[in-house]
Amino acid sequence: MTLPAADHADRATARLEWARRASGATSLQLHRASMDAGFRSYWRGASNDGSPTAASVIVMDSPPDREDVRPWLRIREVLERGGVRVPRVLAQDVDAGFLLLEDLGAETYLHVIDTDNADALLDDAVSQLLKLQAIACPADLPSYDEALLARELHLFDQWYLGHHLGLTLDPADRQTLERVYRHLIDAALAQPRVLVHRDFMPRNLMPAAAGPAVLDFQDAVRGPIAYDPISLFKDAFLSWPEPRVAAWLARYHARASEAGLPVPELARFRRDADLMGVQRHLKIIGIFARLRHRDAKPKYLADVPRFIGYLDAVLPRYPELAALAELIDRHVRPALAADA
Repeated sequence: MTLPAADHADRATARLEWARRASGATSLQLHRASMDAGFRSYWRGASNDGSPTAASVIVMDSPPDREDVRPWLRIREVLERGGVRVPRVLAQDVDAGFLLLEDLGAETYLHVIDTDNADALLDDAVSQLLKLQAIACPADLPSYDEALLARELHLFDQWYLGHHLGLTLDPADRQTLERVYRHLIDAALAQPRVLVHRDFMPRNLMPAAAGPAVLDFQDAVRGPIAYDPISLFKDAFLSWPEPRVAAWLARYHARASEAGLPVPELARFRRDADLMGVQRHLKIIGIFARLRHRDAKPKYLADVPRFIGYLDAVLPRYPELAALAELIDRHVRPALAADA
């Protein structure tokens, strides 16, 4: 889903004019900094006059008819009050969908993390996560309830199996998926509930003073405590060996227990994280297919094998999920092999 060229040009003009007014730099030029999987885009300010202010700002462009910026601002305030490092807002025009933000640099954790520094970087990320999870959820914060969990799971069969692979599941396969979905939903709903970011992963963390700074938090909900840790350690865009993930989960669990967060005992938490991961992996596979077929963003599908790998590592531990493994073997693995 893309804007017509004329709309793009009009939006670009409005964005630049607003940024120059908001920053006070009349020679400001904007250059693409990044674009997320939604409709927001980010632009770095640079000025021909060498103004240090102009050279250190980011414009978030969130077209109001496509992605309202108000949820982002609201959750940013909640997180900041709770001590979480988030980007500072220097100016805003909510009706137009423009924000002027501090420039945190060009590199996220995804750019800088490697085998040698991962322990330290992820420990710092957990420090921010513990602050986030300790925040009392606003009374009107949406809940990660049964309906939302089910909608997310059905992205897998609707968009990946259906739209992408072109499959029409027979009644037996549909019943299999519904039983698996029911098990995953029940497991998620049984977990202790905290503030959940929903995409707490290296791409949404930036090295920063008193950080890392946390990004892309506008979809926060009240939900299962294992969701954000498994999102951090089983990332959408890079993978780690299972023993290392297990050690990080144990380290998170120890720190969360020490911080007074409502984590269950370690064996139960590991199971919760595994099953929560399966729900997230299926959801993301579906989202990547939707990005390809609805939003004309095909690049994300290249990471589907990563999530199949995550499922391969976990499903054999749980006999109740054996039918899902068999369905993947029959329907998904041959398609991936054909694309390889």
